[in-house]
Amino acid sequence: MDPSPLNGFTIDVEDYFQVGAFAGEISPKTWDQYESRVVANTERILQMLDQHQTRATFFILGWVAERYPELVRRIDRGGHEIGSHSYWHQLIYEQTPDVFREDLRQSCDCLEQLIGRKIRLFRAPSFSIVNQSLWSLQVLAEQGIELDSSIFPIHHDRYGIPGAQIRPYCHQLGDRRMWEFPPTVTQISRWNFPVGGGGYLRLYPRRLTEWLLSTVNARGDAFQIYIHPWEVDPDQPRLRGSLKSRFRHYVNLATTVGKLESLLKRFRFGTLSDTLSQEIDKGQRLTGLAS
Repeated sequence: MDPSPLNGFTIDVEDYFQVGAFAGEISPKTWDQYESRVVANTERILQMLDQHQTRATFFILGWVAERYPELVRRIDRGGHEIGSHSYWHQLIYEQTPDVFREDLRQSCDCLEQLIGRKIRLFRAPSFSIVNQSLWSLQVLAEQGIELDSSIFPIHHDRYGIPGAQIRPYCHQLGDRRMWEFPPTVTQISRWNFPVGGGGYLRLYPRRLTEWLLSTVNARGDAFQIYIHPWEVDPDQPRLRGSLKSRFRHYVNLATTVGKLESLLKRFRFGTLSDTLSQEIDKGQRLTGLAS
């Protein structure tokens, strides 16, 4: 058995015009007017995973799944794990519970009809489960979600709960339990620094990212990385937006593929559920709850 930790590889399947950075300029009502590149970009990631014999977790936007059902089936046939990324990619803390509940139901129903199985994983758009939207955890549990990956334990202007746990943990929601696998951070002094995902992956030098992630494994923990299909597409159309939004979205797009290839060669990856199972088993053995 390979003694190296299994780490989670996750993909948030959305198109370049659906991102939170440009939500103020692009209404969901106009999404059909833009050239879609999500299928080709996701296929590129799938090919990379196939080459490295790696299974991953794909959090798929319901809007994308409904329009490109064969892409969802291709992901499923590849042995990858599928979760919901909502339907309309709207910030949860700007929704009411009823609106969020309907969006989640619509997303899960669409995905379940395509793959013939219950959807049990969720990631919020822009990690928008924050202190003022913790009510959404109960809604997720009611829908049958068993694993969430939405609570980022950092300070950020759009998301994050700085005091949240950095390792996988369990929410007790009445008579229901739901696991939380937070995006990965490294602790330096009293601060949590995000690493291994999205803009952070593109912004940091490759060697810095790999060193920071190796320190997570060295402390005995698994990490996860997250990316979006548009991040492997440096030729995507340029959109209007604030300087901050354009920087966040376009910085170092040309470096993503090389960095992912390097990570796949250096670390062992799998689905988020498999990684969580490893961490739960490890915790049980450490506390003497399992032989």
